[in-house]
Amino acid sequence: MTVAQATVATDQHVFLIGRPPVGEFLGFIRALAVDGQSQNQGQLTAEWRLANDHVLQLETQEPGVADNPAIAPLPQELSGMETELRASPYFQRAFQFVPTDIAIVELDRLIVFQKHIDLTHVAQIRASLPQNPNSRDLFEVCLPLNREPAPVRLMQTAQNIYTFISPSTDFRFCEAVLLDPAQISGYPAMGPVTATIALVVGYGSNYLNAVHVDNRLVLSNGSHRAYALREHGVTHVPCAVQRVTRRDELELIGSDELKQNPDRYLKSPRPPLLKDYFDQRLRKLVPVARKLRMVKVSFGVDTGEIPAH
Repeated sequence: MTVAQATVATDQHVFLIGRPPVGEFLGFIRALAVDGQSQNQGQLTAEWRLANDHVLQLETQEPGVADNPAIAPLPQELSGMETELRASPYFQRAFQFVPTDIAIVELDRLIVFQKHIDLTHVAQIRASLPQNPNSRDLFEVCLPLNREPAPVRLMQTAQNIYTFISPSTDFRFCEAVLLDPAQISGYPAMGPVTATIALVVGYGSNYLNAVHVDNRLVLSNGSHRAYALREHGVTHVPCAVQRVTRRDELELIGSDELKQNPDRYLKSPRPPLLKDYFDQRLRKLVPVARKLRMVKVSFGVDTGEIPAH
């Protein structure tokens, strides 16, 4: 039997190659690239090997380039925007665990762990930017005070299953939380309510932020905006900088990749940096089928009888 190939929308992604593990690169191509399963694995490995040779050269040419990055205070004209940002409940919830500065950082010295960048998303960000963005424009892009969430489709696909679909990769299941009846308004209850269990679906705070740990800055969120601004000619941006004083605090705020492989980013003499996405020897353009984010939430109820004593 033959399977008909439907025409699908594709986006170009920049994949950062040349750094271990090579299996992640091969797996990305095989699983996500258009016609990835037909790609020559030996040729791909040879490409990675050449890029890895360049990485080894950078380790001798630029050792310590990520150490002690400058973290400058915001200009005075942005103090009002910072005050408004810190008053936001989104900001307060996202940055409650460690001291957080709102500062100016240099894009090229940010350590990155995200392996690929969607250039279609980058183009959308750049299209929203003025030709020569001023400091207030940059603040609103990096640390938005007013957000327009991406559209979401909701379907009830079974009595106890709800499915949500969004084009945004920031869309997610947020948490399960027990709410007091006083926290619920507008619900026409059929009788006295004991509690409400909320399964919260939505978005993260989505601020551009970096973790300052071991005298290095690791970009934790906002990779596409950082890439778009750098491509737009911007060199320094406002950023929420979380000050980590000990490795244990990474359990509270760090990404899974940083938690699992901290030495790859904090001990390497030349870790992956944002500027590497623009190095022709370290980037590979990969066509990827466009995807939507799906979050499926299901719940169960079990009612029975138990002995009173």
